[in-house]
Amino acid sequence: MSQEQQPPTTRSTNQNDETIDLGRLFGLLIDNKWKILIFTILFMLAGLVYALLVTPVYQGDALVQVEKTATSGNNSDLARLLGEEEPASAAQMEILASRLILGQAAYQVNLDTVVRPVTPPILGDALIRYGIQRPDLAEGRPEIWGGESIKVESLSVAPELVGQPFTLEVLPENRYQILDSEGDTLGTGQMGKVLEIDNPWIELRVGDIQAPPGAQFTLLKRSRQDTIGSLKSRFVVLQKGIETGILQLMLTGTDRDQVSASLDAITEVYLAQNIARQAAEAEKSLEFLEKQMPNVRQQLLDAENRLNQYRAEQDSVDLTLETQNMLTGMVDIEGRLNELQLQEAELSRRFTPNHPVYAALLEKKAQLKREQENLEERTGGLPETQQQILRMTRDVEVTQQIYVQLLNRMQELNIAKAGTVGNVRIIDSALVNPSPIEPKTIVIVLLATIIGLILALGFVIVRGLLNRGVESPEQLEELGLPVYATVPLSEDQTKLIKRIRHHGDQVGKQVIGGMLAKINPTDISVEALRGLRTSLHFAMLDAHNNCIMITGPSPGIGKSFVSINLAAVCAQAGQRVLLIDGDMRKGGVHMAFNDRSEAGLSEVLSGKLDIQHAVRNGGLSGLYYMSRGIAPPNPSELLMQRSFTKMIEQVSEEYDLVIIDTPPILAVTDAAVIGKLVGTTLMMARYELNPPREIRIALRRLETSGVRVKGCILNAMERKAATSYGYGYYNYSYK
Repeated sequence: MSQEQQPPTTRSTNQNDETIDLGRLFGLLIDNKWKILIFTILFMLAGLVYALLVTPVYQGDALVQVEKTATSGNNSDLARLLGEEEPASAAQMEILASRLILGQAAYQVNLDTVVRPVTPPILGDALIRYGIQRPDLAEGRPEIWGGESIKVESLSVAPELVGQPFTLEVLPENRYQILDSEGDTLGTGQMGKVLEIDNPWIELRVGDIQAPPGAQFTLLKRSRQDTIGSLKSRFVVLQKGIETGILQLMLTGTDRDQVSASLDAITEVYLAQNIARQAAEAEKSLEFLEKQMPNVRQQLLDAENRLNQYRAEQDSVDLTLETQNMLTGMVDIEGRLNELQLQEAELSRRFTPNHPVYAALLEKKAQLKREQENLEERTGGLPETQQQILRMTRDVEVTQQIYVQLLNRMQELNIAKAGTVGNVRIIDSALVNPSPIEPKTIVIVLLATIIGLILALGFVIVRGLLNRGVESPEQLEELGLPVYATVPLSEDQTKLIKRIRHHGDQVGKQVIGGMLAKINPTDISVEALRGLRTSLHFAMLDAHNNCIMITGPSPGIGKSFVSINLAAVCAQAGQRVLLIDGDMRKGGVHMAFNDRSEAGLSEVLSGKLDIQHAVRNGGLSGLYYMSRGIAPPNPSELLMQRSFTKMIEQVSEEYDLVIIDTPPILAVTDAAVIGKLVGTTLMMARYELNPPREIRIALRRLETSGVRVKGCILNAMERKAATSYGYGYYNYSYK
């Protein structure tokens, strides 16, 4: 094995090497249009498959209205005094999304119990969703298919099992067993009956089983926090319009029935909570009045007794008209003061005296007291008897008025408490859209198609930029090499390529399985080699012998193909041509003639065989060839011996043309040794494989050894839209 490494070299400052031609990039896209199309279609199909397999998400919505609080009687006046309006929508939205509402709704719908079918990988629940029935081959398998389900009516577990999944496996005769995470059986139950397991404690009731024996489901008891969190993450409240008090409730989920039931539960719990809150306010007011009623009743009795007793003592004293008018005014003021007193009791539970509403009530109360003091001053001019009767009568009437007000208010509160409807109205109950909101199949397919197209374009462009192989003869001519022939890529030649692999080789190698010039003389590649034959006639005019060496910078560029078929077309022109396989390491010229490699060049150079016995007939008139022989351990040393020089001199005299196929110059030094003895050296380059920089290094390698390259051959040329080029650098190992 020989391996040669070249250190990195500085990039050339040639402007042509540095220019990125947009025309070349466009040409690359045209040349690879079918690859781009196929890659894009594959991504589009992958997006479609993903959209069909992913679990769809449905959305349901409901509509509620928050109205102004229903008030009556004194509370209505108090509401006007407080300036109460329709409750703020933001506050109601927060209440709807609170743990109070969502927690009760989640447990009402049993969201804390999770039942998941065991599904196959990749396909997920698509089998269940599309209703694909279980085939015979899947009998006894744990995966759930279309039409298979169970109904868990109740599930309770020990606190340490909350959040821990366990498996329910269906058994024959409507029975089932519970398995832990290790696969051990915890207990066996019967459909419709409660199963209770002591250690660990599990209480389970399965109401229905619609699955064959062997089918498995995963059961999980969620914690309260996880249950509410899961529901809250899928729940959204939006306000419809501005200051409308109409709220839209939206909930998403993978189960349409569960989404509808959950949304209905949320609206019902919210409505019940609102009614309970309204009733609670009436309850608090009623409780306050009931506490005040005994005291007022006693005060009324005491006032009436004092008045009757005084009248009896004074022999039924009547009030004058002036005193009666003053009494009416004082009773009115006292009634208004008592009304304000009740309102103050309500406000004291909600605000501090510094609140503007509370301060306004206190100011109004102070004004009434000033009027009361004014009337009391006017009563000072009345006779003593009239003053006394006035005070006692006032106390009776004021207390009686307060008592009647309390009775009326208590009756109103009892009626309000019994008929509380709250200020929330459900306008639209839950409705789930039959079409899922996710996945959006069209969007996913379009996105996948765009991504596939971008990746395909990027791959083609990047590969084209990195693959800076020779793409035109002009690139070789810029290196100072005349291009003697441009050999097109032949489809017939590719059919003759065989891949063989010897024992111990990690990868096989390609060899030529036939002679194209003999099988298809009219092939375009053979015609190009005929043109090369003509060019060689002029190239060899000043050569010191009739030997031609064909080499190249790297393996796999078609040196053997050109050498074999060039020898054939020259023989067909009437020349006696000898083809020598100078690659004693991996040469495969003998494979084109269906022959063996033994008894060839290596045996001649080592003195084991003479030239006459090494030369074989090539199957065409005037065509002869010499195989590489048995692979020697020291090919370069054999070529440097005097025996190789004598052999070149001898065959040069006996044949009109000698063509030597050599190994790549950047891999081994054999070509440099052979090139010193031949009259003409040709450099081979393969289309889109060998960069100009690599060819330049190969030329420099030969020039350093004293070998002058006459010209170049561009092999495997293809008709493509991409025309610009760049360069790169490769290292090769050659075994």
